[in-house]
Amino acid sequence: MKGFLFTVVALVSVALLAAFVPKQSKTTAVSANHFLQTPTKWTVDKSHSNVKFSVIHLVVSEMEGSFKVFDGAIEHTKADLSDAKINFTVDVNSINTDNENRDKHLKSDDFFNAEKFPSMTFVSTAFTPVGGNKYKLAGNLTIRDITKPVTFDVTFGGIATSTRGDKAGFKAKTTINRFDYNLKWDRATEAGGLVVSKEVDVTVFVEMNKAK
Repeated sequence: MKGFLFTVVALVSVALLAAFVPKQSKTTAVSANHFLQTPTKWTVDKSHSNVKFSVIHLVVSEMEGSFKVFDGAIEHTKADLSDAKINFTVDVNSINTDNENRDKHLKSDDFFNAEKFPSMTFVSTAFTPVGGNKYKLAGNLTIRDITKPVTFDVTFGGIATSTRGDKAGFKAKTTINRFDYNLKWDRATEAGGLVVSKEVDVTVFVEMNKAK
């Protein structure tokens, strides 16, 4: 009889213990993994960044210019930046080629029509690692009222940590056809080539501050 009572008590104890032990689930595991991927945002350090472009002039030489006013941000959760979302804006009126008359022409309707379309924008669609510190940045570039897909070759310079906060550096390069964006001015040289090439090389150097 005593043995029977002991067995019953033991079974009840096991049942009660099982009832109060929390069960693990897949949802709990996914949630824990989610918190390991902390959202991170970076903003442009404008004093240590620049946006440059260059074209071929008269077929034989290269002319450079830049935009002095711009802004942008990067947001990601993955350490390799493969899920990064990137946006960038450039003030067309800030164009500078070290020639006032040329700058006025570039702001006119022959090119950017800065009065009607004062901003250029870029919004990413993918940021793909391609080995080492290299990436392919795909997205949509809007100039005037035209939006076209473009791809930048990006070099990631790394992250520097200091008492002032974390810094990240990037260099992005691409080539666009200005005619695709209705930057339509066109004049031929005596030899038949264009005074200003239709291809425009774009280079962006950015230093980013990690948002606190």
